[in-house]
Amino acid sequence: MAVKRIRARVHGRVQGVFFRDYTRREALRLVLNGWVRNLADGSVETECEGNAQQVDQFLAWLAEGSPLSLVAGVEHREIAVIGTESGFDIRY
Repeated sequence: MAVKRIRARVHGRVQGVFFRDYTRREALRLVLNGWVRNLADGSVETECEGNAQQVDQFLAWLAEGSPLSLVAGVEHREIAVIGTESGFDIRY
């Protein structure tokens, strides 16, 4: 099983619409580890790690977003696998 880790930044109406909570739920459903947080510029940043196919599914979900969000775009890049995280946290 190939393991992959990405850092993504989601732009659009993604704060104040439960985006972080939905992101956490989707990551847990896909059995991914990592975190999500709001940034001062109104975007949301997330890192996740897990099975490469599930990470790709997570990226596809980010492009759609939560029910109340309006995603304008997603930037992402692959980063080094950590391998020591467990769970998926909302950071404040």
